[in-house]
Amino acid sequence: MNFLRGVMGGQSAGPQHTEAETIQKLCDRVASSTLLDDRRNAVRALKSLSKKYRLEVGIQAMEHLIHVLQMDRSDSEIIAYALDTLYNIISNDEEEEVEENSARQTEDLGSQFTEIFIKQPENVTLLLSLLEEFDFHVRWPGVRLLTSLLKQLGPPVQQIILVSPMGVSRLMDLLADSREIIRNDGVLLLQALTRSNGAIQKIVAFENAFERLLDIITDEGNSDGGIVVEDCLILLQNLLKNNNSNQNFFKEGSYIQRMKPWFEVGDENSGWSAQKVTNLHLMLQLVRVLVSPTNPPGATSSCQKAMFQCGLLQQLCTILMATGIPADILTETINTVSEVIRGYQVNQDYFASVNAPSNPPRPAIVVLLMSMVNERQPFVLRCAVLYCFQCFLYKNQKGQGEIVATLLPSTIDATGNSVSAGQLLCGGLFSPDSLSNWCAAVALAHALQGNATQKEQLLRVQLATSIGNPPVSLLQQCTNILSQGDKIDRRGSKIQTRVGLLMLLCTWLSSCPIAVTHFLHNSANVPFLTGQIAENLGEEEQLVQGLCALLLGISIYFNDNSLENYMKEKLKQLIEKRIGKENFIEKLGFISKHELYSRASQKPQPNFPSPEYMIFDHEFTKLVKELEGVITKAIYKSSEEDKKEEEVKKTLEQHDNIVTHYKNMIREQDLQLEELKQQVSTLKCQNEQLQTAVTQQASQIQQHKDQYNLLKVQLGKDSHHQGSHSDGAQVNGVQLEEVSRLREEVEELRSHQGLLESQLAEKDSLIATLKSSQASPVNEQASVTTSPRESEQVVELKQELTALKSQLNSQSLEITRLQAENHELLQRAEALAKSGESEAAAKTADAEGRLSALLQETKELKNEIKALSEEKTAIKKQLDSSNSTIAILQTEKDKLDLEVTDSKKEQDDLLVLLADQDQKILSLKSKLKNLGHPVEEEDESGDQEDDDDEMDDGDKDQDI
Repeated sequence: MNFLRGVMGGQSAGPQHTEAETIQKLCDRVASSTLLDDRRNAVRALKSLSKKYRLEVGIQAMEHLIHVLQMDRSDSEIIAYALDTLYNIISNDEEEEVEENSARQTEDLGSQFTEIFIKQPENVTLLLSLLEEFDFHVRWPGVRLLTSLLKQLGPPVQQIILVSPMGVSRLMDLLADSREIIRNDGVLLLQALTRSNGAIQKIVAFENAFERLLDIITDEGNSDGGIVVEDCLILLQNLLKNNNSNQNFFKEGSYIQRMKPWFEVGDENSGWSAQKVTNLHLMLQLVRVLVSPTNPPGATSSCQKAMFQCGLLQQLCTILMATGIPADILTETINTVSEVIRGYQVNQDYFASVNAPSNPPRPAIVVLLMSMVNERQPFVLRCAVLYCFQCFLYKNQKGQGEIVATLLPSTIDATGNSVSAGQLLCGGLFSPDSLSNWCAAVALAHALQGNATQKEQLLRVQLATSIGNPPVSLLQQCTNILSQGDKIDRRGSKIQTRVGLLMLLCTWLSSCPIAVTHFLHNSANVPFLTGQIAENLGEEEQLVQGLCALLLGISIYFNDNSLENYMKEKLKQLIEKRIGKENFIEKLGFISKHELYSRASQKPQPNFPSPEYMIFDHEFTKLVKELEGVITKAIYKSSEEDKKEEEVKKTLEQHDNIVTHYKNMIREQDLQLEELKQQVSTLKCQNEQLQTAVTQQASQIQQHKDQYNLLKVQLGKDSHHQGSHSDGAQVNGVQLEEVSRLREEVEELRSHQGLLESQLAEKDSLIATLKSSQASPVNEQASVTTSPRESEQVVELKQELTALKSQLNSQSLEITRLQAENHELLQRAEALAKSGESEAAAKTADAEGRLSALLQETKELKNEIKALSEEKTAIKKQLDSSNSTIAILQTEKDKLDLEVTDSKKEQDDLLVLLADQDQKILSLKSKLKNLGHPVEEEDESGDQEDDDDEMDDGDKDQDI
């Protein structure tokens, strides 16, 4: 026992043992000791050595610790020691700082021990079963150990948990634990579990994870909460990012509405702690996950709609216009608002109506553009504003028109009191700051993207360059800046400015022949472009050469040959003479081969590490991809092929116009036929209702006939036996009431019949009108195309209306017949008016007496049924309690049977041991006799010595 005392801190009297020997002896004690206290103390000693001697303990003790987890589950203390020891072996968490090499060795060691542990999947399943224990000393170490396993080797551990029965569900129970430390570590465990595993993410989501996590965030104080809120938000991002199923489940579960209180920060924002900034940043990122441009368009638009309806977008705009917001939160809020409004018209219209809280109020778009063109603002903020402006204009022709309108002469404020978005863009376009030039050029290009109308409108914009000089167009000013900047100093001209202007011109001229004509009308533009392309310049200028080649190619491809000197064929000849077709195509390919081109083409957001990387725009890369091939083909085409292509285009346009005309005509006729079908269906419904009413009336009349015949028979018997006719007045009164009611119903049927006849007359007139419209076709081809279809449908309508008429005629005949029968009933009822009254009164009194007796008997039966039901309920309760008692007794009996079986097994083992012992004693006695020793005396002394030895061993065990 001395080595154990040495491990636990006591003084050792014997020689010092090495650590490996000590660990080996402890492992032997865990494996071989029969006493639970001995095994528990040995495991506790291993736990104390596991941090310092991690490798030795892991190699020698891991198998024994797993065996302890399997066999000693009844003792929570030894299970807790074993779990802590395994955690120390596998985990790489160290408080003290270590060198880089030792840190790498530590990580390798943790992954190696993790691989050994999960080599048997039953070990992970065993650990999952231990997490069901409510004991804190078992559950918490189990959570930490499983988290460490997932951090070391995530995918294989995830797969084991995924195939384990109820594996994920057991882990979800951790979120409902009332002890915060277990709940919080459970969140960390689920973070590691759901990382990059879509199947587990779906299971966790459908185990009500969203509800529980949002409840935790609310309980912790939303954005004012601590690190627990941060962990919950990271877990929510793991569940939602790139998982369309979970995103749809999150939206349909109305969880987006619960995100609105997160952003209620108020105006007084002096107390922005670092944790609050982190929490709000993660909340904004979570919103962006739901409306990311990489999501399916349908899912994104539905989330955008929900965010507007619940007021989340309005709350984000409030933060956007508030004061005292930290810069990084403001930047992320701008990016979030950008993606919430991107491509969704309702949200874009709302954002256009948002005003900043200034005097006088200014639109939020204007305030943001002022930040974008201000070179003193942070670079990240300017990129965010540009992204917001791009998202506002994405698929928003209304917004594009509003922006371009602020540049037109008719809408410019002559007083100069207010600054418009167009003025800010023009100011940034011609600013000395190259970054402002690029941002303004890209923003203006997005105002023209895919909108030919606004491209033509922008040609009207005139700029006043200096006093005394005539105004020039915006298109001309852009080309002037390009050519003048190149002439003054090529090295000094900043590449961002030229690239921005060239991207704007390419976007402007593409798919707009009128703009191409205006561009070519300036005789200096084509020589400038050819000169730029033909020169052999350095690598920095190759991008500009490629953009110039693209602009010249657009001028050829979208040229309508309205200018004689710059027709397509002449421009191609110019390229072949001064540049060469192969050289031109090579220069055109410089764009897509640039190192920053592929980076910009990946995501719509302009996310650049520094201003030097701000070269390409995402939408422009799509334009280059679309036009590069067609321009290459256009350069190599001959004039004859161009003419044939133009003729084919004209023919197709004419054909499209004819088809569109016929489509519109057929659409109108379909609408008319649909209206007629609806009217026919309405008439059918009314006809069915009338038929139902007639059937009901006929059944009622039949009932009256039966009553009349019955009364007639009864009165005939009474007059034969008694000669009394006193009951006729009563019968007459009843019959008169029925007859009056029948008259009212007949009148209603007559009114319905008149209404139907009027409606039929209207339909006849409508059909006659339709026939007259068919008789005068629009043109010869239209009549050939549409008359058979219309005639068939009109014939069907006429047949249906004819059927309705025949049904109505039959109904009118039926009504006439019913009226005659009613008249006959009236006459018969009047004939019976002289019958007696006393007999009917006596029969009525007798019937009332019988009825009261039946009611009394029914009441008594109900009381008896109620008493029997109460007695049945009581007996059922007694039976349930007896069944529960029987089940409890059966369980106890099973336990006792198991204990008896175990006791029998132990007794059998003891008997075997005793038999072996007796055999050994007999053999020893025989040997002693052979040696000549007295057996009985030495046997007694031997027994005495054995007793002494057993006492000594007991004392030693007690010391341990």
